[in-house]
Amino acid sequence: METSQVVYSLAEEQDYQQVLNICNSSDFGGLDYMPVFFPRWIKEPGRLVFLARVGGRVVALESVLQVDGGQTVVVQGLRVVPDLRGRGIAGAIQRHVVAYVRQHYPEVRVVRLTRGEAPTPETLIKYRVIAKEAIFSLCCEAVHLGAFVAELRSRLALEGGSSSSNDGPLTLSQQQAEALVLTQHVVSNLLPGQTIMNDWEPLKPLEANLEVLRRRGLTWIVDRENQPAALSLGTPPYAAPYRHDALRVNINIFGRRLASVCAVFLAQLEALLPSLSGYLVFYVYVDPEVWSGLRRFCENDANVSFFKDYWEDCVLEMDI
Repeated sequence: METSQVVYSLAEEQDYQQVLNICNSSDFGGLDYMPVFFPRWIKEPGRLVFLARVGGRVVALESVLQVDGGQTVVVQGLRVVPDLRGRGIAGAIQRHVVAYVRQHYPEVRVVRLTRGEAPTPETLIKYRVIAKEAIFSLCCEAVHLGAFVAELRSRLALEGGSSSSNDGPLTLSQQQAEALVLTQHVVSNLLPGQTIMNDWEPLKPLEANLEVLRRRGLTWIVDRENQPAALSLGTPPYAAPYRHDALRVNINIFGRRLASVCAVFLAQLEALLPSLSGYLVFYVYVDPEVWSGLRRFCENDANVSFFKDYWEDCVLEMDI
């Protein structure tokens, strides 16, 4: 296909069904977020959603969100219709988006994105790696989650608890979380590449980015109030194509002390427990050093299974 046949436009609400048509229910292991996120993205301040059409048919999508006080765009959501993949359309829409940003937002200096595969040598010519997370995943029927939580709670108690203090994991208010995540202790010691990772959305720890985090409805939990060794943020559950009643939950945990990571992971599950039903898939993003320890901690007799084996996401930046 000649990419000259491709016509670009900004997406609108009425494009929803055509956007769904370019998504394959098996993409992302059946956990594609686009059916849920597209209606939100269309209305989100600072975000542009681009569509590529051929002969009037939507064949690709990519989105950018302006962050870091206007200095950066986070690129998200690249999709190409299944029957036209491998035809150069992904590269074409990516080039169009960067050209559009250069022309209309000259204050933008950096493009940032997250990918779920190791960058190729060709990619590293253009991009620099700024952060990396290991992804740990679990799945279960919601009715089994309570027994799993109880098993983990007993195991944590036997292994000596979560923290050197007596206060244990603490759920933060939005105000507490915003103050803490900008502290030097968290930025220097906990955040991967000094980057706040919310799901696959990388943000620098800047006052200007707090409004983006507020929109996400996150649950913030630390292992202890002062000088925490682990800080976590969890997304609200959202529907996934994997099964008619499937819900996906993302939990990012920052820190390298395994006991603390396990404690805040358990606290995130406990916070979710009363509200969940159906089939659950958890994606937990951690420092690669603690992935194997967290997996051992989660071995269980409660019918909770490991969803995928070890894999990583990688945050890349490019100057424009």
